[in-house]
Amino acid sequence: MTETVLITGASSGFGEACAKKFAQPGYQLLLTARRLDRLENLAAELRGKCPVQVAKLDVTEAGSIASFSNTLPADFKAVDILINNAGLALGLEPAQEAFLDDWETMIDTNIKGLIRMTRSVLPGMVERNHGHIINIASVAGSWPYPGGNAYGASKAFVQQFSRNLRCDLLGKHIRVTNIDPGMAETEFSNVRMKGDTEKADKVYENTQPLSATDIADIIYWVTTVPAHVNINTLEVMPVCQAWSAFAIDRKMND
Repeated sequence: MTETVLITGASSGFGEACAKKFAQPGYQLLLTARRLDRLENLAAELRGKCPVQVAKLDVTEAGSIASFSNTLPADFKAVDILINNAGLALGLEPAQEAFLDDWETMIDTNIKGLIRMTRSVLPGMVERNHGHIINIASVAGSWPYPGGNAYGASKAFVQQFSRNLRCDLLGKHIRVTNIDPGMAETEFSNVRMKGDTEKADKVYENTQPLSATDIADIIYWVTTVPAHVNINTLEVMPVCQAWSAFAIDRKMND
């Protein structure tokens, strides 16, 4: 029986790359995002390879998730793999200058949206005693940097939520994996810089960052290891990225 893969944020970046990766071996795809036009174009590209269903979905709205769940075609209701990919960062201002609306949007998307989708899909997985939840967090959840504030905190939540899911699901044939990507060139920085392409491009200047395809390959791999194996957490950076030394201000006592 063909397994069904539900991907949030499938209209670009990691989500779109995952759709293309899982389409190759013929998984049944359930693709969601706010930008329905992009989803429909992607679906048209993939339908010759696998069954595809698309749905406009805003994970920040509880009603949107409830409506989505209630209107799924019968043959797409049993989700085998949930890829909680929808997420974003907004701004790089220090905490005292950050916009509260940006913080709330990141919390609504990266935290509330993820737990709502998980809670919507998980009971069915438990009933069937089968499934895999893949949560896309970030190295920012483990390693702070100036301006990361609410974004890093939201991804630390994803990491801890993934661990606690594993505890709750012990004894069931349901896997949970947390993926922590480092610098990856997608629309991420353009969204973070609120459409300032020049600023976004500088993030990747003179580097070879991860690509969306790199991350999709990793996500696919964690689903294909033997059924008794659970990849708990996987952190990945490009070779050009590493941790910085501790920051020390040597002028404070001047």
